[in-house]
Amino acid sequence: MTQQQPATEPLSKETQDCIQACMACHGVCEETMSACLQTGGDAQTRIMRALLDCSEMTRMCADMMMRRSPLANEMCMMCAQACDLCAEACMSMPEDERMARCAESCRRCSEMCRAMAGAPM
Repeated sequence: MTQQQPATEPLSKETQDCIQACMACHGVCEETMSACLQTGGDAQTRIMRALLDCSEMTRMCADMMMRRSPLANEMCMMCAQACDLCAEACMSMPEDERMARCAESCRRCSEMCRAMAGAPM
């Protein structure tokens, strides 16, 4: 576990960027879930689970980084895994522009979270 910055110190640029990537990914997952609910179908069930996991994980990860939780680095690693699974699920429908955009946001968030997992907060 890395040493935390005191709460009075500003968050690092890397942390701020990762928080923004998490929140952007959260928003895209929520929008994509709404679209999936309108179309329905069995193929959508696996995607919906991945979207729900990713949406919740990215929001929680951003929250933990903002409050400088001592568990934030571990959460970043779990968040990256959830984002990878969501990107893979979304790419099962590559012809769908919304799904492709969601997968791209998930991959970007995953990369930033993996970098944060090894970086000091």
